[in-house]
Amino acid sequence: MYAVTLSGFGGPEVMAWTQVDDLPAPGRGEVAIDVAAAGVNRADVMQRQGFYPPPPGASDTLGLEVSGVIAEVGSEVEDWSPGDAVCALLSGGGYAERVNVAASQVLPVPQGVNLTAAAALPEAAATVWSNLVMTAGLRSGQVALIHGGGSGIGTHAIQVCRALGAHVAVTAGSRYKLDRCRELGAQTLINYHDQDFAKVVTDELGGANAILDIMGGSYLQRNVQSLADDGHLTIIALQGGATAELNLGLLLFKRGSVHVTNLRRRPQDGPGSKAEVISALRQHLWPLISDGAVAPVVCAEVPITDAGEAHTLLDSAKTIGKVVLTVRQP
Repeated sequence: MYAVTLSGFGGPEVMAWTQVDDLPAPGRGEVAIDVAAAGVNRADVMQRQGFYPPPPGASDTLGLEVSGVIAEVGSEVEDWSPGDAVCALLSGGGYAERVNVAASQVLPVPQGVNLTAAAALPEAAATVWSNLVMTAGLRSGQVALIHGGGSGIGTHAIQVCRALGAHVAVTAGSRYKLDRCRELGAQTLINYHDQDFAKVVTDELGGANAILDIMGGSYLQRNVQSLADDGHLTIIALQGGATAELNLGLLLFKRGSVHVTNLRRRPQDGPGSKAEVISALRQHLWPLISDGAVAPVVCAEVPITDAGEAHTLLDSAKTIGKVVLTVRQP
């Protein structure tokens, strides 16, 4: 089969669409998916650069989410059959013609979503739902602050929060991105270049009950300032650095909490596992997608032979939502 391989760590040019060994048959509890499309994520870029190695036992091939059609099922798989149109959350291996994945990490393609666009769902959906709903307990009438509102995670989070009845504040770096966030349902728009998000959120909204943060260290102090009483800050990426001073006194005063999490390294099964998150998505979020309240936002579809172009697009100021690599026609 073919897959994207790396000639080393570095820029987009180190990726190439190359013939590799065929995958073995799916093991116990696994399914094999003939990949139609693969979502592109910031984690893929970091792995390509050498900063984010895959967890033990995961494929070295880039790619944390795919859509496609089940080709084979392993033993003890009862919920899936060859020919099923699905999307899946992976620990790696998505930039390829075929991938094996635990059946517990597979989801049906939601009604009304085409097979290619479905590749944009698993990573964003699992990240947003696990952190804002399962951990932070976001509910109707509360305030959510989403950093990076124009990103794949951000565009999905806006829609989920609005579907739940929350007030959504977002940060982004341009009027172009903020306008798109407003179209998706965001109500408080903050340009981080010329506005202090902590001041806006506290003065205008009384603080945020849940914050989804991609910056880490550089935003930590202002994120804590932005929390409402009993608020919850979840840090999912460290684009602004890994270290910062935490004002425990302010956090104590607000009875706030800080949670730093990583979806890729969650266990496959058990409490807090990927299987638990996927089950929650299918039960609670997939109906919202089928009803049209939440939809994948795909900015560009790029042939997987041009994976370098897709990685470059991820950093473009004009990219809103997800970039998807197309592997084969649905």
